[in-house]
Amino acid sequence: MKKENIIRLTETAVFIALAVALSMVKIFKLPLGGSVTLVSMLPICILSFRYGVKWGFFSSFIYSLFQLMLGITTDGLLGWGLTPLMLVGCILFDYIIAFTVLGIAGAFKKMGEKGLYLGLTVAFLLRFASHIVSGYFIFAYLDQWEIFGSTFVNKPLLYSICYNGTYILPELIITIAVVVVLMRFTAVKKLIFDNKTQA
Repeated sequence: MKKENIIRLTETAVFIALAVALSMVKIFKLPLGGSVTLVSMLPICILSFRYGVKWGFFSSFIYSLFQLMLGITTDGLLGWGLTPLMLVGCILFDYIIAFTVLGIAGAFKKMGEKGLYLGLTVAFLLRFASHIVSGYFIFAYLDQWEIFGSTFVNKPLLYSICYNGTYILPELIITIAVVVVLMRFTAVKKLIFDNKTQA
């Protein structure tokens, strides 16, 4: 195995482990899933910037499997009372697709630092869209309206947008703020932008 491949695999393992660890640091957590974490998606997006979109999607897919395992073991996904079809939909749209789309971030690498902010925003919005689909088609008709009172009863799309927005938007803002600070350090810029290897 080439030295470059060993370095890439090692970095990927470290960044995925970091992302998983950060995902367990929850700033706040909603009662029916979803939480604001300590910039847990940033390491995955950085991998996409370092090694390209293909490797970014591969890395984010592996990350999605870890998130699914945490969903089962920590959040009690299998105990939510979902039908088999609902469970499959939840696994796809709240875990596999929702986290795999983070790999898109590196598509904007040629734009430099602006591309990093754009890539993060697009990645977060795609994750948001995946959760909206889940909320609208899978969870919309469960008895969970009490979170927002009666405002969104029989308005599943609006409900899904608001519910998922309460944690996706704050996490995006926090992540962007952290990146603004990190971009002041030359070593961090070099880590993110100087790698020429693409997958």
